[in-house]
Amino acid sequence: MSGHSKWATTKHKKAVIDAKRAKSFAKLIKNIEVAARLGGPDVQGNPTLYDAVQKAKKTSVPNDNIDRAIKRGAGIGGEAVEYTTIMYEAYGQGGTALLIECLTDNKNRAAADVRTAVTRNGGNMADPGSVSFNFERKGVIIASGEGTTEDDVMMTALEAGAQDVQPHPDGFEIVTEASDMVAVRQALQAGGIDYESADAAFVPNVQVPLDADTARKVFKLIDALEDLDDVQNVFTNLDLSPEVQKELQDED
Repeated sequence: MSGHSKWATTKHKKAVIDAKRAKSFAKLIKNIEVAARLGGPDVQGNPTLYDAVQKAKKTSVPNDNIDRAIKRGAGIGGEAVEYTTIMYEAYGQGGTALLIECLTDNKNRAAADVRTAVTRNGGNMADPGSVSFNFERKGVIIASGEGTTEDDVMMTALEAGAQDVQPHPDGFEIVTEASDMVAVRQALQAGGIDYESADAAFVPNVQVPLDADTARKVFKLIDALEDLDDVQNVFTNLDLSPEVQKELQDED
């Protein structure tokens, strides 16, 4: 039975991974459609679309899917798409703040799904403005650490107008003003530094330190939200010490 049990567990894990991959693809496609609708289908002339396409390619979204998404977003070939961006605010365990960014074609469904996910996982919905005041809209670029050094990344990014450069599991995290993100990304590319993603994000002004047990609960809440089709991003102000990070990583 142990062999069968192991096979069943592996099959279940693969199903979970495949499901998450499909959801990830769908969300990346949405970003492409919206970028094409707002700025047109020319990838080179539409920086937001360029970054959305690059991110999708790095996540292995097929080129045919990307091309169809651009056409749908731009209304080429009779197809058209209309999504609305909605931001919900919530509190998680330990006093953490959550900004929940949705991209939806059905506001009522998005609102109901977000509220259910939050309340079922120990959180509370917050009044508009009670959480968002603690976040600033920034550009966040994840630069690859391969074939380059921290000094090279830092010098290139800061000279182009970046505000901060920090180590990241995938290389380096570069924070910019939202309006400077494209210029910094282009400077990195011109300097031969590859990047994994370039996104507009909400960065907290004040972070909340959590112990491992509370962090597990907050991550469960975030996972439940990110599983929703309408949720594109979840931003939070949680802060984990190196000791807490190690404890959580040792469990994986």
